[in-house]
Amino acid sequence: MALRGVKNFLCGSRVLTVKQNGVMRLSLVWYHCSEESERESLPSEWYEKAFLKLTKLSSFLKTVDLINGRPVNVIDESRVHDDILLENLHLFKSLARDFIGCPSVQETMKKNMIVALGSNAECKEPLCFSKASERESIRVDSLTKVASFLDISAQQRKVVRAAICPQVTRHQILTGALEEILDGLKSEIEYFDSRCPSNQVKMAKQIVVSCLKVLDIATSYNPESTSWMRVAPVKDADSPTTSHKWEDILERFIDLVDCLSEETKLALDVKKAEVMKEALYQIRDVRIDKNIGYRETRHQESLVQKILSKTLGHSSRCLFTLLTYYLYGNMQDIEVEVRGGLYEIGQGNKFRLCMGKILTSDEEKMLWSGVKQLDKALGLFKFIWEAAGMKGDLELQGHLWCIGTDSRSLAYRGNTFLLHGIDHFR
Repeated sequence: MALRGVKNFLCGSRVLTVKQNGVMRLSLVWYHCSEESERESLPSEWYEKAFLKLTKLSSFLKTVDLINGRPVNVIDESRVHDDILLENLHLFKSLARDFIGCPSVQETMKKNMIVALGSNAECKEPLCFSKASERESIRVDSLTKVASFLDISAQQRKVVRAAICPQVTRHQILTGALEEILDGLKSEIEYFDSRCPSNQVKMAKQIVVSCLKVLDIATSYNPESTSWMRVAPVKDADSPTTSHKWEDILERFIDLVDCLSEETKLALDVKKAEVMKEALYQIRDVRIDKNIGYRETRHQESLVQKILSKTLGHSSRCLFTLLTYYLYGNMQDIEVEVRGGLYEIGQGNKFRLCMGKILTSDEEKMLWSGVKQLDKALGLFKFIWEAAGMKGDLELQGHLWCIGTDSRSLAYRGNTFLLHGIDHFR
């Protein structure tokens, strides 16, 4: 289909089919239209063609999903390094987001919710994902983004910060987050170094190993299992005293980010390292010393927590990163493929947070992987809601879409997740 034909006929469409050397290629094209026209469904001809493309892509991508911004084979949980596959995944998700707005899928969703939530739902339930803005994706990477989504006031945001800072700035949370970032970056660097070796990547690998060695000094003792009476280790006269400051790790992180600034394939991991520089800068003058007793160690850890609690503001991405590690024990990005919204339901100050995930297949592992990713995102929003002391009960509801599947509901950790089938446009 020629560009002019697509442009005349699709408002808001993102798909362009181009024929090059006898090969049909799909590319993403963005168009802008008014808010009113965004809310209208696209022509039936678009849905018919889009469904054929979705079906083919679903078959090709049936075991693959986007996790932490990267393609992963969900069946064996292995990372997939394939740029073309990644491009097709993004195309599939983009097409599906538009398709969710078509009348037949909206009707399927409505019926599915009535069955899952009861016969009275039809007149009470809000219409979710009907607006184009509600079908866009969102990367959740700051407290400010979450607070804006939940309509949390500036005063309440101060309450959130005061509530979470003492928890997420603890020494073991900071060191755990740093180790997680470095281990992830090391794994990615080793993969690319084995296939596309370069001086910059080799140097970055050395910096990561060096960082981990210094960080090991800060985590070599476990305060939970050590007696308060422990004295400093006996120093070996023939060995130099091992003494560092957090500034040593800060300098290494700065060098690491600079070293990999041009490596686009490592951008996600480098960004995480760059975010953590804020915390390291604040505690740069605090000592890291392996050869001290328990009381001195606890003093250093307390000092780290005190400084970070005071200096990391609500809008700090570093604070948000520490929060996600505190809640989930890993540094995976939280990306919501279909952002949904916050809806008021019934009476009595009740609200429902709806968010969605697009699946390439309804295989059990794929389905439950999607449910867990959604639950993680929804749980984070509810945590902030409760930390802000928001009035009203917040119910969480996840929605998943898949080509040609039977609609049904699932329960996970006390929340409802609705699986909707995407069928031929009618």
